[in-house]
Amino acid sequence: MSSKSSAKLRPHSSVVLDGLSRAPSRAMLYPVGYKESDFAKPQIGVASTWSMVTPCNMHIDQLARESALGIDSAGGKATIFNTITISDGISMGTEGMKYSLVSREVIADSIETVVGCQGFDGFVAIGGCDKNMPGCMIAIARMNRAAVFVYGGTILPGCLAGKNLDVVSVFEAVGQRAADRITSKELHDVESCAIPGPGSCGGMYTANTMASAIEAMGFSLPNSSAQAAVSKHKIKDCRDAGAAVINLLKKGIRPSDIFSKEAFENAITVTIALGGSTNSVLHLLAIAHSAGVKLTIDDFTRIGKKVPVLADLKPSGRFLMSQLVEIGGIVPMMKDLLGAGLLHGGCLTVTGKTLKQNLAAFKPYPKNQQIIAPLTKPLKKESHLVILRGNLAPGGAVAKISGKEGERFSGKARVFESEEKALTAILDGKIRKGDVIVIRYEGPRGGPGMREMLSPTSAVMGRGLGKDVALITDGRFSGGTHGFVVGHITPEAFEGGPLAIVREGDTVTIDATTRKLSLDLPAKEIAARLAGWKKPNPRYRRGVLAKYASHVSTASLGAVTDFGF
Repeated sequence: MSSKSSAKLRPHSSVVLDGLSRAPSRAMLYPVGYKESDFAKPQIGVASTWSMVTPCNMHIDQLARESALGIDSAGGKATIFNTITISDGISMGTEGMKYSLVSREVIADSIETVVGCQGFDGFVAIGGCDKNMPGCMIAIARMNRAAVFVYGGTILPGCLAGKNLDVVSVFEAVGQRAADRITSKELHDVESCAIPGPGSCGGMYTANTMASAIEAMGFSLPNSSAQAAVSKHKIKDCRDAGAAVINLLKKGIRPSDIFSKEAFENAITVTIALGGSTNSVLHLLAIAHSAGVKLTIDDFTRIGKKVPVLADLKPSGRFLMSQLVEIGGIVPMMKDLLGAGLLHGGCLTVTGKTLKQNLAAFKPYPKNQQIIAPLTKPLKKESHLVILRGNLAPGGAVAKISGKEGERFSGKARVFESEEKALTAILDGKIRKGDVIVIRYEGPRGGPGMREMLSPTSAVMGRGLGKDVALITDGRFSGGTHGFVVGHITPEAFEGGPLAIVREGDTVTIDATTRKLSLDLPAKEIAARLAGWKKPNPRYRRGVLAKYASHVSTASLGAVTDFGF
């Protein structure tokens, strides 16, 4: 390798490893398996989110080793390192869930720390669950070094009496049991077989949503977002990703060449077409912030007016991600969207080619498939992700309106100061048809951590109230949530947002047509209540939750912790 080409491929590692003064650095690497020839190679990190705390990530150690093989075979030197992951599914509905969104920042910070400290010239980042995926992407944006994201893959479905199951099946079974709609044995049968092995939650929940959005943005290899976690396709994807990083180095392509406003618009378009998670709004805003791309919640409204919902996937639809994989994944749909002028085909991707070039080789879906509707007959003509404003959300809020719930809901407020109190009321049968459940002080700072409300929303569905009850919160929703729900309400209650002064019995109106979230009171009454409101004391004064609360931005800005620096 010539010194000129070596400098091109080793812009960062040469500073750490080359020359007389760096002998101690080289000495530290011999014990971990380096040979003398390795020091002249591009140094490529493999950021692994492997952990045995969740099935989403339990297989990623194997995937990381496959990526390392791909790197080494392409002429680089791979070094695997770990970051954390947590499990939303396990901590959901508990105090521990407050650490979920915090973990996104910890993951991004830790990958940045290792890549920056070790002088890696590029890296592969492998994520398999809701927060480590955007965490990886935030790190990719911050470091701006040749990088490819690899998705750990979707789980295969559980099966009971010929019916497919997933984790949301269990959450909803809890509500069904509380309403005596199923027996204790039936609940146990569901919980014991719903999750059969490795992989991320099986519907178009947050993990599959973000994997699809990241591919649409150009940061993973074509159709890699629609692969089963346990498959030969995922193994090949990991090896190819390792080689792709070396190719990016050779071509001089950095993340800043791929990140663009158009790339984020592609991600939003694909998310909408798939009926994806509300969390995508929060995470795409955060990634854009790190990439220096101006993206706002209003961009979701602008794009949502022209992009239809096409995918009949859970939680609102009938099918699982594994079934979409079987008919060709998301690429045929993307090809249709491109043909309709709804995607920017000229965006550069990690293959070194444009999105349009990547899509050219793929075939259309098989005839008579029912999972992806044609553009001429969409499931919903406009986006299911509806940005609301109004006197209850002057800074914005995110509603998930599939169309099956209707477009408008007005009812009496049932006010709860925490998720746990709301869940207890739902399970005890104290929520009635026409109620609007208000869960507050669960925002980024007030929670802190902006917990997901999957337990309450699933309990509502399980009790058969999905079309009869609405829920609004300054917290978040799991990608598995469906029903008439509004989250991310800004300003949050802890910061004196109007949500803080809603009282039991007040009328709340959600109108997806006018995009309004309203407290039906005179402006003078609202002003008087706000004037009398007192900010509560922080719930944490030490540790990571306290640090997070003191730094985090509003949800409408992505709930990032380095805003304004």
